[in-house]
Amino acid sequence: MKIERDFHMTNDGDDEFSYAKNSMMQRKAILAAKPTVKEAISKVCTDLHPQSMVIADLGCSFGANTLLFVSDAITTIGENPNNTIGERPKEIQFFLNDLPGNDFNNIFQSLEQFEQSTTKNCTSRGLQSPPHYVVGLPGSFYTRLFPCNSVHLFHSSMSLMWLSQVPENLDGIMNEANIHIGLTTPPLVIKLYQNQFKKDFSRFLQMRCKEIVPGGRMVLTMLGRNSTDVFSAGGTTMAFELLSQGLQTLVAEDCVEKEKLDSFNLPLYCPSVDELKELVWQNELLDITDIRLFEINGNPNGGSDQSAEDAAAAPVIIHGAAAAEAAGKTISTSLRAVKEPLIASHFGESILDKLFAVFARYFTNCIESEVEKSPIATHTGN
Repeated sequence: MKIERDFHMTNDGDDEFSYAKNSMMQRKAILAAKPTVKEAISKVCTDLHPQSMVIADLGCSFGANTLLFVSDAITTIGENPNNTIGERPKEIQFFLNDLPGNDFNNIFQSLEQFEQSTTKNCTSRGLQSPPHYVVGLPGSFYTRLFPCNSVHLFHSSMSLMWLSQVPENLDGIMNEANIHIGLTTPPLVIKLYQNQFKKDFSRFLQMRCKEIVPGGRMVLTMLGRNSTDVFSAGGTTMAFELLSQGLQTLVAEDCVEKEKLDSFNLPLYCPSVDELKELVWQNELLDITDIRLFEINGNPNGGSDQSAEDAAAAPVIIHGAAAAEAAGKTISTSLRAVKEPLIASHFGESILDKLFAVFARYFTNCIESEVEKSPIATHTGN
């Protein structure tokens, strides 16, 4: 598996499995972090007074989520009393970064409509939209991307849990029948995942420290865990367990070779808060202004009539078999929109429909089992 070649979000236009139609969870993460982003931008404007502000969105993907962050940044700067230096308005340069396989054309084709919408939004609020310029920047964020001391704000949402590669020295049957850290994953494999994340995240921080201006800010959001237990990544752990079971079912039906399953491991790790703190402190060049653990509700399509914060923290209520089946299908299509390219590159495209149909069925059964224990599934928020 070559990450820079094989990993990108699925984009088949209006296809039911496209990322554009199945990225509500990612959108909720951006909305939940919005107050933190707004505070970071305001602090940069107040403390540094840059005439030209450079903002980089790392792992930007494509579609409405990408331009949602850009829109929020423009509005925040427009609201800031330091929006002008003398008589000149502050200018903003946005760099949208992702791997070369990302659909940057999708972003560029959306810019004209985005500009019209942004201007209209600012005008309706009595704000002056600051001059801004958007460019695409292909490349891995585990490498150098910018000149020294050139970026005022780094933003990354739901990307940094992805590793630069499958953990080094993870071969063959070391993680038999699992595609990630599962309940039967041996401690050695868990350690390999942890070591790869430490190596990658440390490298990421080193690169950004060279590129960020003194006094600049970073706002990083990623999938994580609320404890030191590597099996406690909530719905992420369950999803990967069920996807592994789906592939095992296809092996039993002779649709997938067992050796293919045993040699497939997802390049992803969900760190704990303590792991992140330790790696930042080891860097010694960065301070943690704020670090928060928040939970997003498990319904990728819900919350449209709620505020961003309420939609993220609202309990998920599921009644009846039909609702459980619909939830299973929704989670399956959301997972497929992100994981399909990696799975297809390893197993071939022919298994995709059957695999995710099996996953949806298993997920539905899991939900129905939980509902039998309690009619309301809830979580605690931050």
